[in-house]
Order: sequence, then structure tokens, then C-alpha cells
Amino acid sequence: MKHHEAMYIGGRWRPARGSGTIEVVNPADEQVIGTVPAGSAEDVDDAVRAARAALPGWAATPPADRAERLAALHGQLVARAEDIARTVTAELGAPLAFSRAVHAGVPAAVCDSYAALAREHAFEETLGSSTVLHEPIGVVGAITPWNYPLHQIVAKVAPALAAGCTVVLKPAEDTPLVARLFAECVEAAGIPGGVVNVVTGLGPVAGRALVEHDGVDLVSFTGSTAVGRTVGALAGGAVKRVALELGGKSANVILPGADLGRAVAVGVANVMANSGQTCSAWTRMLVHRDQYDEAVALAVAATAKYVPGERLGPLVSARQRDRVVGYLERGVAEGAKPVAGGPATPTGPGFYVYPTVFAEVTPEMTIAQEEIFGPVLTVLRYEDEDDAVRIANGTVYGLAGAVWAGDDATAVAFARRLETGQVDINGGRFNPLAPFGGYKQSGVGRELGPHGLAEYLQTKSLQF
Repeated sequence: MKHHEAMYIGGRWRPARGSGTIEVVNPADEQVIGTVPAGSAEDVDDAVRAARAALPGWAATPPADRAERLAALHGQLVARAEDIARTVTAELGAPLAFSRAVHAGVPAAVCDSYAALAREHAFEETLGSSTVLHEPIGVVGAITPWNYPLHQIVAKVAPALAAGCTVVLKPAEDTPLVARLFAECVEAAGIPGGVVNVVTGLGPVAGRALVEHDGVDLVSFTGSTAVGRTVGALAGGAVKRVALELGGKSANVILPGADLGRAVAVGVANVMANSGQTCSAWTRMLVHRDQYDEAVALAVAATAKYVPGERLGPLVSARQRDRVVGYLERGVAEGAKPVAGGPATPTGPGFYVYPTVFAEVTPEMTIAQEEIFGPVLTVLRYEDEDDAVRIANGTVYGLAGAVWAGDDATAVAFARRLETGQVDINGGRFNPLAPFGGYKQSGVGRELGPHGLAEYLQTKSLQF
């Protein structure tokens, strides 16, 4: 049990202004493992003031020097990788092997990529008789979710620092401990005081205060589409820029001629990763009618490997477990057939649900339209490619997806017809430089790589 009373503001650890606390619960055993301060609007104001005070010096720091600090931060993330993995496992519930590989490994790789981009990016360019300057937008309010707590922090803070911005970070209240660890890494990396500030707190209090603060120039938010609408509306009232990475209901389209066994196995693994708590998960598997029964059987067999408490962790909270169970019950009520798992939950402690595969799902069903955010796969049949495109594009979301075919050219031709921000072709690998973000109600803007860096820059042209 760790009771934390301080927040990282202006380069030092200082007590919160209020007396409220947030309990952090281990979702695997339902025990309280620590507390953090519940930051107030006054704490947010202190952090924004510190960020504004640090902005001129950091913005004037040469990009090569900013890159050195990011490289030092990368070194700290690598050095503390085991602490990071164990912290995420304790507060999120992810299996330790997954936390080591993904929750600790991916943020370090992303940080390293931005150290390189800070060195290489052309912050000035010549267009005809004009010199175009790409300058930091200012103070960034970063609000991050609980499902990939450190990755989402680094995906916002690292490009902001590379651009020359300063940051106030409000991490998710379910997973604040790794954010504190990140602040320790920032401090150890020698990043000047006030450049990165961390305020723990509740969304309706600290989060809203950050979005509405006059001293914040850009709000970068990752979370649900419903909350994203509120963030966008509040920021829009002040004509403040936003970057929103929101929900998804991504389609995994398996075309005739594809390696069906591999496509199904990889698709199931994608859905079950992080207990299904992934906004870009391929939660809708689309299979041609002639291969539908075989694909369902393969999916059931693949899902059997994900045993709750072993390869499959709990959901983050009782609230999230109950939300997922509600969707499972609705799926049954609307006529979908649970061929693996279902609404019943495992006995004993922990916020577990069974990994579930629904067959006989039609596109209009709730479980095929709404983001469930749990280990739930829906398998839908299609008649031909036009029908598959219609189904794949038939939700309000457009974040990610996958296409499998007998050759890459066929898969690419189909992927061009999808209304989504990122598509994996025949099992394409994660690329930390590729832009990530959505069409439609999946968000505004992009993260990762040079496109992610551009979100934190504004443009000035000098005419000669």
C-alpha cells in the first residue's frame, strides 16, 4: 500500500491543495494498493502557470537539445521497465508478460522515435519566396485513459516536448501510479522544471479545469467518444485546438483466398489482448458466407487458450466488468449466439469476464455497432466484397481494421474502400512512425510519427 500526497508541478513534488484522495484498486484481487491526491482546479491552475512559465525557455531550446532530453527520458523508461510493467499489472490487471512487452516496451520505443524526429524534423522550410516556420503551439493539456496508461502518456508528451511545447498531464484515475513513475523518469532525465507537470484527479474536476483553462493552447484527449464530444465542445468555445483519439468498432475482413486459419488466430489474439480493452481492437470479424462456419469453429478453438486469470487478465474495474456483462446480455437478447463464453462471470475475486465469441450476428445488433471494450468478438457473414464494405463501414466509428487476402494487392484494393484511419494488411506489424487516428466519430487528428508531431506545431510564413 502506497499513499501518495504530492503531485509533480514546476519541477518539484508538492502537496495537493485539497484533501481528497483517489483509491487505486488491483482489479485481479479487488484490493486497494495505493492512493493519490484528487487534484483540484487550483492544482490545475498551478500546473498551467508552471507550464506557461517554462514555455519560453523550452520553446527556444534547440531541437537537438530537446532530442537529448528525450533520449535521456527514453533511457529512464528502459532502465525502469520492470517497475513500469509491475505497476501497470498491479493497477490495470494485465498479465505481466503483456505488460513487459507492450505496456513498458511500446512507450519506450515511441519515446525513442520522437528523440530521432526532434533531430531530423524540418522546423523551417522554403516555399517559393517564403520561409515557413513550424513553431510550438504552446501549453498542452494532455488527458489520458487507463487502458494503455503509459503508452498514451508518452504518445502525447513525447511529441509535445519534441515540438517545444510544455505539458500538463492529467492521467486516468484508475491507473495513476504509472503516471507518477513517469514523472520520476522525467525528473531523472533532467527535463527542466515546469516543462512536464502531472496532476492526478477526477475527470469532471481536474480534467474539466484543464480543458477550460485559458492558459492551455491545445487539449489532447484519448477516451470515449461521448467524453470526447464534451471536450471538443468546451475547447471549441475558446477556439482552442483539440486532438481527440476516441472509440472504435474495427472490422477484420477475411476475403476468400486468405489464409483463414492465420487470419482467425491473429484476429482473436488482437481482440483478447489487454482483455479487449483496446480502442483499435478488431472486434468485428467479417467472413464470406461459404467459410463462415469454419471461421466460427476456428475462433472458438483459438479463444479457448485465453483462460481468465492466466492468459486473460481482469477488466479494470467493477464498473467496466458490469458494462461488458450488460453488452453480453443484450447480445443474447437480440438473438446473437454465444459459442464461447457469455454473460456468466467467473467465481472468486477479480473483475473477470469469460472471453466470448458471438456467432449469428447481424450488422444492426448493438454488439456489432457499439464499443464494448472487453474480450468480445462478433463474427458476421457477408455475401460479396460490396456487402463486406457496406458492413465494415456501417458504424459511426472508423479507427482501425484489418484485411486478409490471398495477396497484398487484393487486400490493399479492398482497404482503400474502408472508412478508417489505419488498416493492417495480411497481418501487418506495428509501426511507431505510422499515423494513428480515426475517421468519423473515432476522433480528430493523429498520433505517432511525424503526423503526431505536427499536431503540436503551428505554422508561420515569412514573406520575402
